[in-house]
Amino acid sequence: MGEYLLVARKWIASPGALSIVTGAMILLPIAVTAICSTFVASHHPAMQYADGLDQDGMPTPPCRRFPFGTDGLGRDVFSRTVHGALTSLTAGLAAACLASGIGVVIGLTAGYGGGFIDTVLMRLTDVMMAIPTVLLAMALAGLMDGQLIWSHPEIRLERGLITVLVVVGAVSWTGVARVVRTEVRSLVQRPFIEAAEVLGCSATRVLLTHILPNIFPSVIVLTTMNTAWTIALEAGLGFLGIGVPPPSPSWGRMVSEGQPYMLVAPWIVLSSGGAIVATVLACNLIGYGAQAQLDPHRQVH
Repeated sequence: MGEYLLVARKWIASPGALSIVTGAMILLPIAVTAICSTFVASHHPAMQYADGLDQDGMPTPPCRRFPFGTDGLGRDVFSRTVHGALTSLTAGLAAACLASGIGVVIGLTAGYGGGFIDTVLMRLTDVMMAIPTVLLAMALAGLMDGQLIWSHPEIRLERGLITVLVVVGAVSWTGVARVVRTEVRSLVQRPFIEAAEVLGCSATRVLLTHILPNIFPSVIVLTTMNTAWTIALEAGLGFLGIGVPPPSPSWGRMVSEGQPYMLVAPWIVLSSGGAIVATVLACNLIGYGAQAQLDPHRQVH
């Protein structure tokens, strides 16, 4: 038992441990609430309650029946915030994983291939980075809305959660690709890579068994920090009205819907806006802490 306590104390004293613990303490309750949203929410998120508006037709302030008050349509803000957590976390995490997958493939190909392949892929990355992310996401969301997937007429890519995570992931891979490409270019000069190539290992085997394991810690850090960005981007798309369509709850859409009532019913915006800030902050703290743990010599700002 004493050995485990000693290991725990050493880990807590290590760089980045406090950041990881703080971020986890913020993110864990949000994640548990999202997973258990059906049991935690006291009302249906899309239900418009007759007593959800006062005599003047304005949202009801927080009370015992509605802990976070109601919105302009008489819906329970607490239930919508809880169910919106599942939407935002799912879209953010899935989009970050998709972006990391695209970025790793492009970075590995460019870094190991070099020459013309490297030039083409990096110029493509530069072009993607030069286009404003929100505008590109809006354009992709418009193009993908209602379009067919492959050649199956019965499967349509309607505007919804799948479209949002695909769009967000498709515009968020550039940073991962550049970092992976830089690390691969550094690794290919190492003797163990040259030895593997001399022994006749194929390019695929070199990439999967020698290079990818060495860059995997960086990929984890990038994915964690990218999750914060994808959650914020998904909220931004929802605020602009091109995210998950109503009546499905979304933090970004809740902020947009509560904006006209900001002065008379600020709880509509504060609940969803506070959830976005807390989630993004937690993901960033975990990412910075993971970076310090996996690479203590790198300066973290």
